Amino acid sequence: MRLDRFLSEATSISRKEASKVLHREEVSVNGVVQKKGAFQVPAGAVVIYNDVPLELPGPTYLMMHKPLDCVCANDDALHRTVFSYLDLPNTDKLHTVGRLDLDTSGLLLITDDGKWSHRITSPKQQCPKVYHAWLADPLSTTDISAFAQGLQLHGETTLTAPAVLEIINEREALVHVHEGRYHQVRRMFAAVGNKVEKLHREQIGALKLDADLAPGEYRVLSAEEIALF
Repeated sequence: MRLDRFLSEATSISRKEASKVLHREEVSVNGVVQKKGAFQVPAGAVVIYNDVPLELPGPTYLMMHKPLDCVCANDDALHRTVFSYLDLPNTDKLHTVGRLDLDTSGLLLITDDGKWSHRITSPKQQCPKVYHAWLADPLSTTDISAFAQGLQLHGETTLTAPAVLEIINEREALVHVHEGRYHQVRRMFAAVGNKVEKLHREQIGALKLDADLAPGEYRVLSAEEIALF
């Protein structure tokens, strides 16, 4: 890894500022002062900046309670992004594991580990997700069989994969899906003549949203939680 990149990832300074730091001879690698950003840092090297040893951070794994009215993007000209809630350095290196719509709240995973996120989002993995939906009109037991058989969504050529619909009361339900089609849950209810008024994701795989997290709050995943995927 280039030395300027190493400095940027191990601290909160930018690559541009890292070049200035190097020019001021404030960085050494294995006891030798280095001034060039292009210098390749050997594996296991001791990098010292202002007499402080530096270490690269490990992969980041976060659980967030995504609030409404924010988008799963690093930048957006019209809406607040989920990353604006993070009090962490180098958030530009993070990405969301899948997306939740502007008007959908709930469990959102954030990481910089591409392989881990791919294991969750890849269609081949069929990772189940559970959504809590509040509906405009009363639900029917016929909706349960319709979800189980697969639904024809507007603009789609194939039926949705079988999904589980659990009716909580006449206008509330849990939906278990393992696909990730655009606005899928809302469109599934539209296909049976209903409308979702509120949607909240409660679970991804075996991982449930931490009940202690308020909207906009997040925490680091435990090793056991990371290993679920």
